Amino acid sequence: MKLVFIAGIVLTLAASVHAQTTDPATRDLIQKLMARIDGLEKRVSELESEKGQTAAAAPNTQPTAPPPREFAGVHDHDQVPGPQLPAPEPVQPVYPSLKISGFADVDFSATDLHGPSGGFGAQTLLAPHSGFALGQTTFHFISALGPKVSFFGEMTLTARTDAGTGSPAAPGFNPEVERLILRYDANDYFKVSFGRYHTPINYWNTAFHHGQWLQTTISRPEMVQFGGSFIPVHFIGALVEGEVPAGGLNLNYNVGVGNGRGQVISRGGDAGDINNNRAWLVNAFLKPNLPYGLQIGGSVYRDALNPFNAPAGREWIESAHIIWTKETPEILAEFANVTHQSIFGGPAVNSQAWYAQAAYRLPWLDKVLKPYYRIEQIHVPRSDAIFRAASVPTFTGSTAGIRWDFSAFAAFKLEYRYYWRRDLPEIHGIFGQTSFTF
Repeated sequence: MKLVFIAGIVLTLAASVHAQTTDPATRDLIQKLMARIDGLEKRVSELESEKGQTAAAAPNTQPTAPPPREFAGVHDHDQVPGPQLPAPEPVQPVYPSLKISGFADVDFSATDLHGPSGGFGAQTLLAPHSGFALGQTTFHFISALGPKVSFFGEMTLTARTDAGTGSPAAPGFNPEVERLILRYDANDYFKVSFGRYHTPINYWNTAFHHGQWLQTTISRPEMVQFGGSFIPVHFIGALVEGEVPAGGLNLNYNVGVGNGRGQVISRGGDAGDINNNRAWLVNAFLKPNLPYGLQIGGSVYRDALNPFNAPAGREWIESAHIIWTKETPEILAEFANVTHQSIFGGPAVNSQAWYAQAAYRLPWLDKVLKPYYRIEQIHVPRSDAIFRAASVPTFTGSTAGIRWDFSAFAAFKLEYRYYWRRDLPEIHGIFGQTSFTF
């Protein structure tokens, strides 16, 4: 097409020149140009002929095998996932751009619990009757509001045990806004956000959220159990975070200020703080380039408590963790110390909790099997009036199980648990779960 266009211009020019002059030099130039065009057209014809012969002679090739599936969960302290947009196209992005994803699970439990749970909540799946239960249905809402502004929301629907009772009848599910965060990303070193978070006070609480498919096990460690009281699972306020390369050590930090625990200390101050003392926290951890997958960090949290059924007091929480997120093996270990002291003075009381968990993705059967084991403990002194009033259990527990990823987006888990409880009988149980993301 390009040659035809050039030839047309030359012919037009030739006709014009021929009509205006009979200079021999000009006529000679026109003849040379026409000869050049003839040569180029011949070369194009030869190239097209060679291309056709090459395509016809090309051998048939088998399609390449798809890349192996990856089953790693989300091990990321970033409370707001980056805006998930479609594949890049040479067009300007449109704001807002909303993406919705979700998680769900169906559970089974059978235990020898025949009395009070001793402080364990419904999320632990300890119940006097065996059977199936519908777990949480979780929805994630991710929206880019601009090049550096994003929104993240997480909502859950949880089945109620009292559904249909009372007047008016209780609904079948409780809706809950778990996270609601608006964030501005100035750069990798500085990001500021406002909203309701999973408190960045330790590793598990910010790496594994309400989607049970994300975590290896069925149950969470009791120290970070949803609905539990040992640490404040939710935090309402403002958070500054970022990552500094630090010579390959990759220092990450979170600094937050906001409402502390509510009068029910297992909940945050969603509707406002209960006193004039803001809670604050500082969290820092290293994720070095080598060895890849290692993470070491710690946190400090400070608040003033005014619970319903216990004396007001001051609270300090210190925690530390060491993590190896590669699945061959996967190692998670955390420790937390909670100090309570009455505002009227007196001795401080310390309660401790810790867990250590190991898992290994087996190399056989397309790497779909992942056995795991966890040991954990919570110790609450009898003198800790705040935790005793909140029924925080004192126990030692062991969990052994296996995860089967029968799809890249669905897994079946089976685990055995043993609980030794202070002043109460031991508990043994078998638990199963099918969890998935969509």
